[in-house]
Amino acid sequence: MGFLHRVTQLPRLGLGLSTEYGAGAAPGALDPLALRAHDARYGGFLEVGVELSRGLDAQARAWAAAGPPTTHHFLDINLDEPEDLDPAWLDSLRQAQAILRPAWLCGDAGMWHFGRRDRGQLLLLPPILVAEQVGPMADGIAALRAATGLEVLPENPPGTTFVGDLHLLDFFARLLEDADTGMLLDCAHLALYQRLMGHDALTGLDAFPLDRVVELHIAGGAERDHEGLHWVDDDHGTDVLPDTWRIADHVAARAPNLKAVVVECERNPLPAVLPLYAEVLARLGPALGLQE
Repeated sequence: MGFLHRVTQLPRLGLGLSTEYGAGAAPGALDPLALRAHDARYGGFLEVGVELSRGLDAQARAWAAAGPPTTHHFLDINLDEPEDLDPAWLDSLRQAQAILRPAWLCGDAGMWHFGRRDRGQLLLLPPILVAEQVGPMADGIAALRAATGLEVLPENPPGTTFVGDLHLLDFFARLLEDADTGMLLDCAHLALYQRLMGHDALTGLDAFPLDRVVELHIAGGAERDHEGLHWVDDDHGTDVLPDTWRIADHVAARAPNLKAVVVECERNPLPAVLPLYAEVLARLGPALGLQE
């Protein structure tokens, strides 16, 4: 059964938010259940960033106990390294699944650790954008799907440097085809990449298989400059850059299998995020079957 048939069986989660271990403990951080209580359309589901060696924090467990949907965003696996799917890691993953009952797995398809998996080696780098990298990563996605029984949606990672001769969207189009999977498209990360490479925000999207986009991420970004070096900090704030909106609007209008949109703003207080959620609902709600 191919992905474009399997995707019809995935739930439509709507609009949600993200968290990771300890995020809710920061001063002024967003309380996911408080957002859901304020407006259930904004807190339709929680995407839980999980580094399995740390487990699930009290905030993630409270959400799971309350019963609303979740997705599991991995923070600790290099999909192109078969040794990462070791029995101990898979056992911990299944224990987390038993608590979260996620609708699917997702996460940045890049390098989460250098050398053996150890907290001191954790990082996040984008993949090397060459054809030879596609096969090993596709094999890892297929193996993780087989081991868990859940769809595995790779996400385009952020970065300040990208190496390889393929456009990022060309790389991911090949990956989705080879792994027979869908995608989590991070609009802020793509906007960052396009700017860094000197492209228009929408470059490459016309040829991209948008019917494989299941989830979108929206997040704020801050423009930084240090001694002539200009970059965008993917800070998960509430100020979304215009290019991020352009990408989100374009994709949402053309992605027939879009099931979920996450607003990444976990370290901002509730009053600060409400205008952003209102704008996301106005722009993208119709694609998710949500009304203002």
